[in-house]
Amino acid sequence: MAFNPSKSMTTPAASAHAAGKPRQCDVAVIGGGIVGKACALGLAQQGFDVVQIAPDVDQHTAKPSGDHWAERIYAISPGTRSLLQSLQVWDAIDHARLQVVRDMRIYGDRGEPSDGLHLSAFEAGVPQLAWIGESDLLEHILEQACRFQSKLECVVGSLDNLFIEPDGALLRLHGTQSPVEVKANLVIAADGANSSLRSMLQIQTDEKSYEQRAVVGNFLCTNAHLETAFQWFLPGGDILAMLPLPGKQVSMVWSTSPENAARLLTLDADQWQSEFAMLHDGAIVHTLGTLSPHSKPGSFPLRKIRAQRVIGPELMPKVILIGDAAHVIHPLAGQGLNLGLRDVAALLRILRERESFRAIADPVLLRRYERERHGDTSAILWVTDRLKQLFTSANPLQQKIRNWGMGLVNRSHLIKRYLIKEALGEVQ
Repeated sequence: MAFNPSKSMTTPAASAHAAGKPRQCDVAVIGGGIVGKACALGLAQQGFDVVQIAPDVDQHTAKPSGDHWAERIYAISPGTRSLLQSLQVWDAIDHARLQVVRDMRIYGDRGEPSDGLHLSAFEAGVPQLAWIGESDLLEHILEQACRFQSKLECVVGSLDNLFIEPDGALLRLHGTQSPVEVKANLVIAADGANSSLRSMLQIQTDEKSYEQRAVVGNFLCTNAHLETAFQWFLPGGDILAMLPLPGKQVSMVWSTSPENAARLLTLDADQWQSEFAMLHDGAIVHTLGTLSPHSKPGSFPLRKIRAQRVIGPELMPKVILIGDAAHVIHPLAGQGLNLGLRDVAALLRILRERESFRAIADPVLLRRYERERHGDTSAILWVTDRLKQLFTSANPLQQKIRNWGMGLVNRSHLIKRYLIKEALGEVQ
């Protein structure tokens, strides 16, 4: 059912469920992904009564082990590390399955050494630029922490309808065990790029298809990656990233056309080696050596999404959008998950520092969140989108400018330090 503002303002909570009163809570978090789990955990640790709702919230992610590595890999910024530390889960992660990144090397599509950009943790005066780790690694540790949080209850179900009232929001669920209705003072939409909650609130989005798919997979390499993340902008608009994993292995993210993505998914080990040997006059093979598939590759479409508002409804806001429900970006900067967790860090700080007389769903607090996240999100989305356009352009002048620009930035220690500072993603 679509969200109906006029109906929602008048629907009494007590009449909605004949079997009993709705489950009352301070916050309902819709969504069971990494961002949703981190948000629910952080809110519960602040003492709020939290209900997390998702169809698969009762399914447990096994702790990654052995020599198999999942193809879903994330770059973890120092800002995300700080959030996980504040949630008291960072030290519990199996750090043997995390790979520190101390250098990043980016190459233009001409293949000229002078076009390259080298970002170094040592040069920037920081211990590391990022960590690379599996999605399951983060999912598992957050699930474990949530299980032992007494202020957090997980409810299996999907949102059927939402009723906004002056004293909170009533959520009607289906596919649930119990309860079938939840009454929350504040609702967090962490239900992904195709957010049903965002649709119910009739929040419009600005969307753009990049007409590309990302092909992802893990590869063993015969050369050491030297704790370095590599990225090649290829002629024709493709972008190939090789992210370091523990040992001699890397995680590939290849942004390419849907037709080429379908072809890449059919390659065997020998064909992959031939494919890499042809790129950038063999630069990939020269850098990493022989590359052998170590996981079954997969792919997903690439697009940009930005919600026009991240709180709603407009007249009586009770809902906050976070993560992919609020924004989706191209993976070329590796900031998708980090941007979502910056939402969480900002929200937790705003609620922690709120004036004592303000309730959790005070519109002033929600608008503080909206203003703060607008600037950060706008900047990252704009830069990422412009970089994508610049490096896929076939215009000869733009080709010269982009490669010349990379070389210019590489020669400026001041600019590089600024870029690294922004990429670290620290949220105070």
